[in-house]
Amino acid sequence: MVRVLRISGDSMSPDYREGDFVVIATAPFLFHILKPGDVIAFEHGYYGLLIKRISRRGDATDEFIVEGVNSNSLDSRRLGPVRLDAIRGRVIAHFPKPRRTTGAPS
Repeated sequence: MVRVLRISGDSMSPDYREGDFVVIATAPFLFHILKPGDVIAFEHGYYGLLIKRISRRGDATDEFIVEGVNSNSLDSRRLGPVRLDAIRGRVIAHFPKPRRTTGAPS
């Protein structure tokens, strides 16, 4: 199963920007061993669905430490580790929003 999500916010910028779309694998990600570098979507009780990059395993076997690209990102530095049961999927495709060019029309 897959799911399409639209990026909002800038915590993963410049890798993922406001308005970009990502496709996440929802069920098959369980068959892929999650590892540092993978980008995941997970549910947080207060903030809802978030997308972050796994930086390392947590202290418990079913936890991951995640971080955003932006230094002001809302990630494990403030949220704590992400439990496996909160993960909704792994990003398998990224479709950047078309960017405007700043030149004279041709």
